[in-house]
Amino acid sequence: MNTAAMSHRPESEDCFLTPSHDLRLRLRTAKGDATTVSVICGDPYWQLPTATGDPAFAPQTVAMTRIGEGQVYDYWGVTLTAPYARMQYLFAVTDASGETVLLGDRGPRAAAAVVLQEMGNYFRVPYFHPIDAVTIPAWVADTVWYQIFPERFANGDASNDPAGTKPWRPTDHPGRNDYYGGDLQGVLDHLDDLEALGVNGLYFCPVFKASSNHKYDTIDYYEIDPDFGDKALFAKLVQAAHARGMRVMLDAVFNHLGAQSLQWQDVLANGRASRFYNWFHIHELPLTPFHDPTQDAGAPQYDTFAFEPSMPKLNTANPAVQDYLLAIATYWIRQFDIDAWRLDVANEVDHHFWRRFYAAVTAAKPDFYVLGEVWHSAQPWLNGGEFSGVMNYAFTQQIEDHFLTGAVTAPQMTARLVDQLMRYRDQTNQAMLNMLDSHDTPRLLTVAGGDLDRALNALAFTFVQPGTPCLYYGTEMGMAGANDPDDRKPMDWAQLNGPTWQRVAALVHFRRAHSQLLSAGTTAYQVTAAGLIQVTRTLGDRTLTAWFNTTATAQQLVATPVLAQGYAGDQLAAQGFVLSLD
Repeated sequence: MNTAAMSHRPESEDCFLTPSHDLRLRLRTAKGDATTVSVICGDPYWQLPTATGDPAFAPQTVAMTRIGEGQVYDYWGVTLTAPYARMQYLFAVTDASGETVLLGDRGPRAAAAVVLQEMGNYFRVPYFHPIDAVTIPAWVADTVWYQIFPERFANGDASNDPAGTKPWRPTDHPGRNDYYGGDLQGVLDHLDDLEALGVNGLYFCPVFKASSNHKYDTIDYYEIDPDFGDKALFAKLVQAAHARGMRVMLDAVFNHLGAQSLQWQDVLANGRASRFYNWFHIHELPLTPFHDPTQDAGAPQYDTFAFEPSMPKLNTANPAVQDYLLAIATYWIRQFDIDAWRLDVANEVDHHFWRRFYAAVTAAKPDFYVLGEVWHSAQPWLNGGEFSGVMNYAFTQQIEDHFLTGAVTAPQMTARLVDQLMRYRDQTNQAMLNMLDSHDTPRLLTVAGGDLDRALNALAFTFVQPGTPCLYYGTEMGMAGANDPDDRKPMDWAQLNGPTWQRVAALVHFRRAHSQLLSAGTTAYQVTAAGLIQVTRTLGDRTLTAWFNTTATAQQLVATPVLAQGYAGDQLAAQGFVLSLD
C-alpha cells in the first residue's frame, strides 16, 4: 500500500465544519490504491471499562465514500455528527490484497487492536466552534454575475464624454488609450435588459477617478470618475439595481495607486520629506526617470504593479495606509450600500491587511461578499478571515483547455477539476467566481475559434459547476475579441434579444431556477465509453444529470431534457449538451 500518498490535514479543506455544524472529513490516497476507507471516531472523553477494569476509548466505525478521482489521487469523504461538539478520529485504509493501515496524526500504523488505544495518534477537533467555521453570504450561491467594463458598456450621457471620444462601433479594435464614452447612465438605461437576461449580480470594473480608460490607476477612491458620472448617479444606480434584486460589486485596487494621485505626487515633489513617503515601497531617489529592468535600465527605485511606473505599490503594512484603505472600503458600504468588493491583484497584498479588511467590511455589512483576484491555488486566503472566494481561473481554465482548445482530453479535464474542488471546503467552492473570460483574457468566442456552439457548450458546462457563475459583458451578444485591449470593444447592442442572447439567457435562467442544487449539491464526473462528459449534481432527493458532447461526431443518448443544445431524438450532436432533472 502506498502510505506515502495518504494525506489529511485537520482544520483545513480536509476537516471543516459544514453550515449545519457537522464535521466534514476528506482523505487522499494514491489513485486506485485503496478499495475501502473507514473512519474510526468518537468523543475523546467517551471511555468504557474493559475486562481489566481500565477505561478504554470506545469508537464507532463509519464508512467513507470515494468522492472523486483526480490525476494521481483518489479522494474519500464522510460527514460526521458529534453530540458533544468534539471528535477524535483515525482512518482505516484497506487495499485489494486485504492489507489495512491505520492513518493518524503521527503517521500510518499497522492495524492492530492495541493501535486503537494509541490516543496520541488520533487526529482531533478539540471543540466545534461555529464562530471559526468558514461561512459565505447565503445570497452568493443564488447569484449569476455580470461583469461590466463601464467605458465600453453603453454611452448614456454624451455630456460627460472625454475629449476625443470615438463613435460607438462594436466592430472596432480599440487601442489602449481610446475612449468610447461608456458611463453609469448607460448601465442604468439598460438595467431592464440585464434583468431580462436573468443576471442578478453586477460586477463593475473600477469606477473611481483615474487617469486611464480602464481606471485601474486610481487617483481618488472617494470620487466617481467624471467620465462615468458622479456619486448621486451611482447611488441612483445601486438603488435601481437593488430594487430589481441585483447585488452590486465594486472593483478595489488596493495594491497600488495611480501616479496622478495626491499621495504619489506629494512624494515626487517632496521626496523623503513627504508625509506619504512611507506609504510606498521606495528604495532610492530620485524616482524619475523610472528604471525599468525589462528595458535593461537597472533596478527600479520603487515597487510597482508589474513594472508599470504609473502604478506605485502601496505599503499596506503601514498602519496609516491600512486605515486609509479601510475607511474607503467601509465608506462605499455605509454610504451607498454596495454588496461586495472584488480585490484587484489581491495575492500581492499582505495577509495581515486582508484580515483587517475582512473584519471591517463584514462589521459594516455581515453578509458582505469579498472576492479576491488570485489566478493560482488560493488556500491561504480562504480559511474564513480574508476572502469569501476568488476568481476561479485555476478551475475554469481546465474547462477551456478541453472544451475550447482541445489541449487536454475529457478524462484529463475531469480529473483536474476534481483536484481543484478538493483544494477548498465545500462552502468555499460555492463562493468561487467561475468565468470563462474577463477584461483580462481573450473573449470566450475567440478562444473557441469562432465556433458559437463550442463556446456555449463550455458555458453550459461551467453553469452546472459549484461556484457562482459570471458572464463578461457582450458574451450574450456573441462578441469576439483577442486579448486586452481587443477584449474591451464597445457593446454590440444590435444583438439584444437575438439568437445568441436567447441561448445565453436560457442558461442564466436555468441556473437561477436551480441555484440551490447547483451550488450546494454533490458533484460527480464521468466520461462515458462514447466520450460524453456526464456531470451529476445531487442535493437530497433532487438530481441534475448533464451530458456534454465534445467529440467530433454525434453520439447516441436517451434523456429527458429540460434544456438542450443539438439534441434530437436519441442523438446528441457534436458540441451539444443535455440538462436533465430527476
